[in-house]
Amino acid sequence: MAKKKLDRINENWGPKYPRPEFRHGDPEKKYAMVIDLRKCIGCHACSIACKQENEVPLKHYRSWVKKIEKGTYPNVKTFNLPRLCNHCDRPPCVLVCPVRASFIREDGVTLIDFNRCIGCKACIAACPYNARFMNEGPFTNHDPKHTEYKDTADKCSFCAHRVDNGALPACVLSCMTKARVFGDMNDPESEVSKLIHLYPTQLIKPGLGTEPKVFYIDADSSIMGRVEEDKR
Repeated sequence: MAKKKLDRINENWGPKYPRPEFRHGDPEKKYAMVIDLRKCIGCHACSIACKQENEVPLKHYRSWVKKIEKGTYPNVKTFNLPRLCNHCDRPPCVLVCPVRASFIREDGVTLIDFNRCIGCKACIAACPYNARFMNEGPFTNHDPKHTEYKDTADKCSFCAHRVDNGALPACVLSCMTKARVFGDMNDPESEVSKLIHLYPTQLIKPGLGTEPKVFYIDADSSIMGRVEEDKR
């Protein structure tokens, strides 16, 4: 299956000439998300909106809310930790892709070119945040030609198809408490930039050096490294 896909890629696109409409973002921007855990109520509206917007299969998630318990009974606290691709500045998933299907746009958004993906799962294994999965499909990924894809890696795209047209990601738009904020880190007047400079923020597994662009406000630092236990 993988060899068949690779042959098709080389025949139709060439190994050095990916589809241009997927590869380019505004080089003046650097998109990021801030999630304020003081506001998150764990309603999962973000997860549902994401699944509906991006044709995510029932057994998988691009965006989800992890419930984490801390303490010993009866002194136990529950935390909501919304999760998604971190759109890292130094993503291991991009480095390991043998056909360069995973890539970073100029605006910092990490995407997958489904025409090139051969389903080898290398990126899924390389992601330290458990943010990728195999999408058996079929799905169209908002392709204007309605091309159907299947058996490829999949993940959060920051709803690039919406952002490129001036709209917010579906998860941000659906959040009833406005816990999720999305915007341009390079714009000092954006809400994202203001929140990052105004409040202490936390990252998931910052010691890995991947430089994530999903920032959390009021996160318990002792739970931020536990994503490896997540079973989706």
